Amino acid sequence: MIVILDPQLGNDSPETATILEYLRAIPGVTPKVHCVTGAQQVLTEIYLVGDTSTLDRNAIESLSGVSRVVKVSRPYAVVGRHAGDSRSYGFNYNGVTFNQDNLNIFAGLCAVDTAKHVEQMMQAVAQAGLECTRMGAYKPRTNPYSFQGHGAECLPWVFELAGKYGIKVIAMEITHDTHIAEINQALEQSGHPTGVMLQIGTRNTQNFELLKACGRQNEHPILLKRGFGITLEESLNAAEYLASEGNRKVIFCLRGMKTNMGDPHRNLVDFSHVPVIKRMTHMPVCIDPSHSVGTRERAPDGLLDLFHATAQGIIVGANMVLIDFHPKPVSALVDGPQALTLDELGHYLKDINIAREAYLKRQHLAGQEK
Repeated sequence: MIVILDPQLGNDSPETATILEYLRAIPGVTPKVHCVTGAQQVLTEIYLVGDTSTLDRNAIESLSGVSRVVKVSRPYAVVGRHAGDSRSYGFNYNGVTFNQDNLNIFAGLCAVDTAKHVEQMMQAVAQAGLECTRMGAYKPRTNPYSFQGHGAECLPWVFELAGKYGIKVIAMEITHDTHIAEINQALEQSGHPTGVMLQIGTRNTQNFELLKACGRQNEHPILLKRGFGITLEESLNAAEYLASEGNRKVIFCLRGMKTNMGDPHRNLVDFSHVPVIKRMTHMPVCIDPSHSVGTRERAPDGLLDLFHATAQGIIVGANMVLIDFHPKPVSALVDGPQALTLDELGHYLKDINIAREAYLKRQHLAGQEK
């Protein structure tokens, strides 16, 4: 059960204290306070953990300062969108807005290799009018002898280059909780020239200690990739680990499912789940065409499969795209065969705009038909 307070009440107001005192007196129920950043205001919600089946909902709603009480209808109480809950959530990070209505493009290097390539990528992104990129410093690999990333060593100059070109947010995968401290230290030493979105890869979707560590910090937003071999429900519960620890700035990323039924693509593209996740949760939804498709194969219509897969996600309402580019894919240390070139960035963004415009027209039409 979720107790939603009046918008003007903060979590430290006298009315909130009185409501919490009342709720804490209920046997077998533990109230947990969460602040939710909406499109125009910050809301305070109190989640009641425990046996709430016998609670008098009307009595709680009658308390001064309580806007309404929502019955939890999904196991992921914090990130879930429950019955009758149509509110729009989102968050702003380092000047960039993330919600279920907008679209952000993170084009960049799957793995940081050289300073020259990083600068070329940053410059191309900035010239294209984008504010975000992806830069992999820590790379979990299937083969222990494969390149594992430059790690903390490259962070200072990657962040400085981001500042030079006005890049506001870098999506960066981490594989261990110590990487959070390394990122924070490098940001501090370089004067915080950019922001970092912590990315949890598909192999770590059920690394519960890493999820808890990321959830306990509230400075950086988190991009959680769906587990490649588990159900959607299990992956959404992984997102709940993050939010239950206090960090609700979570974006859910679809990156394809590992199965030979997706051949010849690297994974079975699951972008039809974009509207499903938006219906079931409040999280913005990201798509990762690079790791879904995994090749640069071109269809007879002249379009790369990567373009087609991206359009599939955009036209059903994706809010973020995570896509691999590289100045020289043949020399990329990770996933070069799937990377787009800098010359293709302009075409790619124009193609995205066409799909986005089509989605907005579909959305408008649906509103007229109601």
